[in-house]
Amino acid sequence: MTEVAAGTRVVPTIAELRALLDERRAAGASVALVPTMGALHDGHLALVARARDLADVVVVSIFVNPLQFGPGEDLDRYPRTLDADVAALEGLGVEFVFAPTAAEMYPHGEVGTKVTAGRVGSLYEGASRPGHFDGMLTVVAKLLNVARPDIAVFGQKDAQQVFLVRRMVRDLDVATTIAVVPTVREADGLALSSRNRYLDPAHRDAALTLSEALRAADAAAPDGLAEVLAEGAAAFGDHDEVTLDYLVVVDPETFLPVADEARGDAVVLVAARVGATRLIDNATITLG
Repeated sequence: MTEVAAGTRVVPTIAELRALLDERRAAGASVALVPTMGALHDGHLALVARARDLADVVVVSIFVNPLQFGPGEDLDRYPRTLDADVAALEGLGVEFVFAPTAAEMYPHGEVGTKVTAGRVGSLYEGASRPGHFDGMLTVVAKLLNVARPDIAVFGQKDAQQVFLVRRMVRDLDVATTIAVVPTVREADGLALSSRNRYLDPAHRDAALTLSEALRAADAAAPDGLAEVLAEGAAAFGDHDEVTLDYLVVVDPETFLPVADEARGDAVVLVAARVGATRLIDNATITLG
């Protein structure tokens, strides 16, 4: 266990983290967990701020989970910036940074037991990244078992992930409350993402197409689903460097596509490749 400034401790093992949290719980403290893969930005720090408001002890996990990367994805080049991440967390009320290795989390190598994400896990991001959500749910389940937090905090930018984590916690009777923080954006509307650092200036400008598509979809929402889909997709028409993967409107209660005649609250999900970088975004709209 390594101690850094402002009382933050980097904890590399499950056994150490459990012992530290048991000690804090025995003194009556509540615990909030913020699961991350590192490469922290202001969006992550907003999650930390929310966790600090909700609990006495804040744990930020930093672990690039190999189970949620498929063949040909960016596992090897995914940014690993632990020192900078810990420096960003100093002074923010984070008591522990849990930073295990893959060998610590998966000591037997191949994982024999996984959480499956079901039908919703095979749609949208799951269709583009087969197995991604099974890997995500498996590591989140492990983190919840290790830290046993009262509250776990996630960001709305990963809307499908939030839906699946909430459903897992409900279905498996996990004694953790899931708190969700709205998407944090740049002043021009770009959703913050660890992958934004891959964008050169031209691709950074092109990436605004995702938020533009969401605004167009929202403006068309009073006219119904067909107009939402048409106007959202049209935003991608003039950008050769941006390739739309999907734009879909889902029911927030089921995360399945809404019916043609749907009215009321819905979530627009969009994913696109900007140059070599894949980005996602979403927004809540009101149809009809």
